[in-house]
Amino acid sequence: MKLLRITAEGLPLFKEKLDLSFYAQQRVSEEQKNILYPLFSNIYVNSATGFIGINASGKTSVLKVILLALEILNNEPINHIESRDILGNSSQIKLNMFFYSSNTKEVCRLETIIIAQKNKSEGIRYSIGSESLWTKSADEVITRKAMLNFEGREPIMVRSSQEDFLSDDVSIMIARNKKTKDNMRIVNLLKYTNENVLRISEDIPVEVITFLDPTIEKLHFDENDNKILIHLQFRGKEEILLNNPAELNDYLSSGTVKGMIIFTLAKEVLQSGGYIVVDEVENHFNKEIVTTLLRFFMDSKLNRNGGTLIFSTHYPELLDEYERNDGIFITRNRNGITVENLSNILKRNDIKKSDAYQSGFLEGTTPTYEAYMQLKKSIASTLG
Repeated sequence: MKLLRITAEGLPLFKEKLDLSFYAQQRVSEEQKNILYPLFSNIYVNSATGFIGINASGKTSVLKVILLALEILNNEPINHIESRDILGNSSQIKLNMFFYSSNTKEVCRLETIIIAQKNKSEGIRYSIGSESLWTKSADEVITRKAMLNFEGREPIMVRSSQEDFLSDDVSIMIARNKKTKDNMRIVNLLKYTNENVLRISEDIPVEVITFLDPTIEKLHFDENDNKILIHLQFRGKEEILLNNPAELNDYLSSGTVKGMIIFTLAKEVLQSGGYIVVDEVENHFNKEIVTTLLRFFMDSKLNRNGGTLIFSTHYPELLDEYERNDGIFITRNRNGITVENLSNILKRNDIKKSDAYQSGFLEGTTPTYEAYMQLKKSIASTLG
């Protein structure tokens, strides 16, 4: 199952309807096919989708919406989804999730209306007010433009009030996924943005360790009676025994720890063809490590199962890793979050993206000159 598009209306933090497309919207040249994942016919999806913007521009909020949609499609109860706080206390939110099912060779649209209700004991609780699912065979798709058009079609499944067996916060996708055996591996790394503790109890692949820190000779986990013993040894040094993953931070750099987390889970996603979502991907990393991660997902020989990296960043230099513009979104927050695909702004792929970003050509992507002058004057005043 691969996401094609998400639209969301009624989200309190967003200025307008959110519309995110994950398939390749620009023309796909023969040379570019090796950085995309083919679905069917001439339809491809971007294997790495990036959201870039200045501080407080809404990047994390957008990632939460994507995770919410993925988890709903994956049968997770809305009230159990970590990113559900993006729904706020809006009385009604309309989500449309378009996806491709490789098991049934169908393009699908799920419309879910979510209702928020305040409860004194539980706070805000969410339920699904109504829901409909449409499908069509991929063989019917002739053009990208018409791919997601379901006008005039009757839904194949509609949520019914008689479905007492179904929890009011679980999508009707649970019935379809059971029948079609569709499911996704979803790795949510938002909590690791500001938390950098290795929680993996399995051994880290030696290739990951060597790439991040070649001075480490051994890092091995033992678990007995629900207790973890960590064996750490540097080349030419005696073995160190630890019983708390947090203690690794005393011996390893923050970049090494975060790298072990991300690259180990990224390997699983590349194998399963799932999704990994990383906020502020450059945190604790140097540029080369981040670009390595992007290149792994953009390499069709390595990423044969359609694993997808979705990330946010402050680094405009990362944009230059993209040969195309439609895998990049610009986030802005001007009395509400807006998101725009770079292909709608820069029509040519050969323009250096970092230069366009930093120059201010992409309005609202750099701190304003007025804000810069006010900060300069404030510092100068403080210094006397």
